[in-house]
Amino acid sequence: MTIVKQISLFDIQELFEMESSHRFDAIFATFDVQPIFQLFSKKTMRGAPRECNYGAMIQSLIIRIVERIPTVKDLVKRLVNDPLFRLDCGFLVSDSVPSEASYSRMIDVISRSDVMDNMQDQLILTAFSEGFLEDLHVAHDATHFEARDASKPSQKKETSQKKRGRKSKEERAAWLTEQGEIEANQTTYEKNLAAQLSIPTHTLWQDIPVEPNWGIKKNSNGKNTFWYGFKGHLAVSTKSQYIVARLMSSGNLNDSKAAIPLLKKVADLMPNHFTTAIFDAGYDYEPIYRQALDQTMRIVIPYNVRREGEMVGFDSHFRPTCVREHSYCYDSFDEKYQTLKYTRPKECATCPLRDDSLCQKVFKIKCETDIRKYTYPARGSDLWKKLYKERTAVERVNAYLKQFFQLNNVRHRTGRKAKLHFNLVTFIYNACKLAVDRINAQLRTLQAAA
Repeated sequence: MTIVKQISLFDIQELFEMESSHRFDAIFATFDVQPIFQLFSKKTMRGAPRECNYGAMIQSLIIRIVERIPTVKDLVKRLVNDPLFRLDCGFLVSDSVPSEASYSRMIDVISRSDVMDNMQDQLILTAFSEGFLEDLHVAHDATHFEARDASKPSQKKETSQKKRGRKSKEERAAWLTEQGEIEANQTTYEKNLAAQLSIPTHTLWQDIPVEPNWGIKKNSNGKNTFWYGFKGHLAVSTKSQYIVARLMSSGNLNDSKAAIPLLKKVADLMPNHFTTAIFDAGYDYEPIYRQALDQTMRIVIPYNVRREGEMVGFDSHFRPTCVREHSYCYDSFDEKYQTLKYTRPKECATCPLRDDSLCQKVFKIKCETDIRKYTYPARGSDLWKKLYKERTAVERVNAYLKQFFQLNNVRHRTGRKAKLHFNLVTFIYNACKLAVDRINAQLRTLQAAA
């Protein structure tokens, strides 16, 4: 009997164990560096020629992330001391090794452009066109990473004694005028969440604050932890685990403020493709539900109770309850009328009140009654629980970015350059993911031919 050895499928960790030149070739084959290179191309033939090999410098900047080289200084040292590595990066034998200052100037130029955003979008569309991004669910979450520098000391605000008692009509009118001026001068992300619904994607993308700031988050023990730095907000496909959209912000921005920009970006990039958006309880705000519904997407978010009184006639999943407080069973969803149908509890079979007029056989509730409470799939249903479990995909990607792609290793002082670091990290992750998918596709072809 002939034994056919099964070829095991590749994963992203094994990519890093490949021989370096093969690894780099596989990654660089997934995208074109030309858009970045064009930022440094001369407009005319006049003047002195470019002294730096910018194509190789760009490749070496990407390889620094892949090889987990901590700093640009260490990158320059390796280029000086390792001729093979220098060739892998694309430098010619005749090329001199660029200085740290040259890299700094290059990073500054790239950080002022939107070239990384465009390349990220193109990479996602490539993965989609090649059939590696067929899943229909996208999970959202945020992760924090610290800035390089310590926080700046905060300036003490001058406190003035407030006059006690009710304001006069003149004082109230002046106060209302002042509040109106403050609201009129608010930035895009200082406005309430509902205002984002009417703001274009481009504006939301451009106006997000990126300078480092203090952030706060509860740890697994329920205690507050603080950090000074940034947040990375991700929208990840739950099956293939591609970063479909990503956004970096200051550390103090509430996670929910980045949800609508990400949803809009996903819709602009791949219209009508994704059917379900999954979030944790921190995103339980009505405008986020509204945005998802406007994009004809189902939305799965645990309900976040906010100083609400005891619910009478409903259980914790907002299913109707009978006189004896048994929960009605979720039956079906009417897509035409956007209505949830609930039928009698199982306990009705032996209940003495089953024929009583107080016992209603069926409940039909329109989702528009309260889009937070009444969602499809219905809260507490098996489908809702199954979909919510897929949210772990974005948590795995966050862990990958920190473990393998140096997300925590920000070496820049400004938010603009830190944003470039974040964009590079997420872009290289997607490039590695596409490289792995292509290798696996080749392995499957070999298996089929064997």
